[in-house]
Amino acid sequence: IIFTKVLYHSHGKDGGVFAQKVPILRTMTADNPLTEIVPGLQVSEDDTVLTKKYPSAFFGTELASMLTARGCDTIILVGCSTSGCIRATALDAMQHGFRCIVPRECVGDRTREVHESNLFDINAKNGDVVSASEVHEYLEKLP
Repeated sequence: IIFTKVLYHSHGKDGGVFAQKVPILRTMTADNPLTEIVPGLQVSEDDTVLTKKYPSAFFGTELASMLTARGCDTIILVGCSTSGCIRATALDAMQHGFRCIVPRECVGDRTREVHESNLFDINAKNGDVVSASEVHEYLEKLP
């Protein structure tokens, strides 16, 4: 499992245009508990936590090389927001040659309309939007 989190320096200036457009992002600093992985999700010592500054988990991180080194050809993408981080990561996953699966019940956004519109585009262009039960069945079949 690879987790991602957004983290900026205490001055928040390293967020560029993204932090200008979404000023609340400037508060995503090391002393803010909101930058931690969601309570209830256990990060094991076999898991990786990547720090990023922009919506895509691929941009400015070593994610693509990590997945390639592990022999991965598919990612299952969960989290929020569907219109931001999920969509950007799904697009970059496809551009790096990875199949991207998005379980619709495991992603979210600020409104239902924005969420559904982005799931429609992801499914049409760069990923497979499926149910969580389909993902569970897929995982059960893996060696």
